[in-house]
Amino acid sequence: MFRFLLAPLLLTLALLAALPQPARASEGVEIRRALIEATDEGYRLSATYGFDLTREMEDALQYGKPLYFYTEIEFTRPRWYWFDEKAVTARQTVSLSYNVLTRQYNVAVSGSVYQSFPSLDEALFLIRRPNRWLVAPRGALKVGETYNVKLSMGLDPNYIPKPLKVNSLNNNEWRLASDKKTWVYKAE
Repeated sequence: MFRFLLAPLLLTLALLAALPQPARASEGVEIRRALIEATDEGYRLSATYGFDLTREMEDALQYGKPLYFYTEIEFTRPRWYWFDEKAVTARQTVSLSYNVLTRQYNVAVSGSVYQSFPSLDEALFLIRRPNRWLVAPRGALKVGETYNVKLSMGLDPNYIPKPLKVNSLNNNEWRLASDKKTWVYKAE
């Protein structure tokens, strides 16, 4: 009796598993490379990210809705006698927008550096490989001390346009973020 019920059930499950799954353009942000460089001005982050926009994000751009990406970095100094000391916390916001009249993609880094690009790929290249960001001035870290560094990057959910925010709460297509990358840095 159970054999007759089990065979069609297993066949149905096998067919469902063999069906093609919907393609997802974005599974998150991958932090491919990240390192801190000591310069005369201070400490700079040199990083490379890997991600793709989903179809919904590209459509929102085409309709004039900007996308905002964040990068957060935190330096903590471990202490045996108390909680870890937060030495530096920094956040940078990068906006990506599309101007329908000029057919140009615009990237603004923290509201100061503004560049236009003819294609989405060129604009995303700047976001995926940002310029060396000054995360801390000289003297903010104690030379010779060891710091734990945490870095994360993603689409800022606080800046998703209001009409799309309701949809973004229950839709994974609007979730684009990295896992926190951690490493140890000895200040120079």
